[in-house]
Amino acid sequence: MSAPLLEIAANSLASALAAQEGGADRIELCENLGEGGTTPSHGTIAMVRERLHIPVYVLIRPRGGDFLYDDAEAEVVRRDIEHCVRLGCDGVVIGALDADGSVDNARCSEWISAAATLGVTFHRAFDAARDQAQALRTIVDLGCERVLTSGAQARALDGADAIAALLGLMGDRIRIMAGAGIDAGNVREIARRSGAHEFHASARTLHRSAMRYRHPGLSGLEPDRQQTDAKRVRALVAALQER
Repeated sequence: MSAPLLEIAANSLASALAAQEGGADRIELCENLGEGGTTPSHGTIAMVRERLHIPVYVLIRPRGGDFLYDDAEAEVVRRDIEHCVRLGCDGVVIGALDADGSVDNARCSEWISAAATLGVTFHRAFDAARDQAQALRTIVDLGCERVLTSGAQARALDGADAIAALLGLMGDRIRIMAGAGIDAGNVREIARRSGAHEFHASARTLHRSAMRYRHPGLSGLEPDRQQTDAKRVRALVAALQER
């Protein structure tokens, strides 16, 4: 049995450094986790690549919402992937569906070609697909190295049995990473029920701003923020080691 692997969804340079400090095996660098994640800025990608020694995969998603992209959005994705190649990232995280809920083979093929030698993870657009089994076959044929999934449920704990079924279907041809709502308290059960060996979590906590002055009338511009916490990452690592 392979050793478990922990990937942390890091929404900033500070979160990426905390993930590394806590013992994460890899990060998925992103922004706007409240929208399910979007592509981080040029500066963020560059500095994270410079300062981390663990693998850095970058989420390439031009906006929140659905995974149906027009030509202009698809071009944005392609250029962002090429940018990650130039910066020496280890991989990218992509995904697209057509209007009927199938994997958009044409767009994804173009993006995978742009990624060249970088690793490619197919993100949770997979969970929004109409037929997970067929979507998985397409993703395997595209050449993705892994797929991130909650088993098409809101939380990986609820979808653990479905993840196990996906592993049984084609788990020898692609890595299946469980993600969504994973923490130190449930990761062992998810691992046991799903059979997965890769796990994706954000390990976030509320980071209190150092601002002494806080304007009372600016709703939506609160100074506190969610950030990956190294202690929570360590707790996840420890829980996985106790499997």
